[in-house]
Amino acid sequence: MDQARERLEGERRHTLARLADLTEDFDAVVAASRDTNADDEHDPEGATIAFERSQVDALVRQARQHLAEIDLALERVDSGTYGTCEDCGRPIGDGRLEARPVARTCISCAGKPRERRR
Repeated sequence: MDQARERLEGERRHTLARLADLTEDFDAVVAASRDTNADDEHDPEGATIAFERSQVDALVRQARQHLAEIDLALERVDSGTYGTCEDCGRPIGDGRLEARPVARTCISCAGKPRERRR
């Protein structure tokens, strides 16, 4: 479990750094929209400021969700249930946990439609 905790804590540090970068990007886009009086909705040169803001906001929300998943995985490490499928109770394969440390289900259960699980 020490290796799992180490992997998850590394993933958490990486996600926090990414979230900080994205927050800076978001703040820069918002500041740029305040500092310009261009009609970005009709700008033929590319993406609108609103689109860029929306895109960065989506990435921020995604990073926050991943951070929440990491925290839940760390709770599973503490409770001794990390690496056990929440649906069937069998072990989650090492390869899956290495690729997706926050995985809550084994490959077999993950491949089932959500309503058919359990």
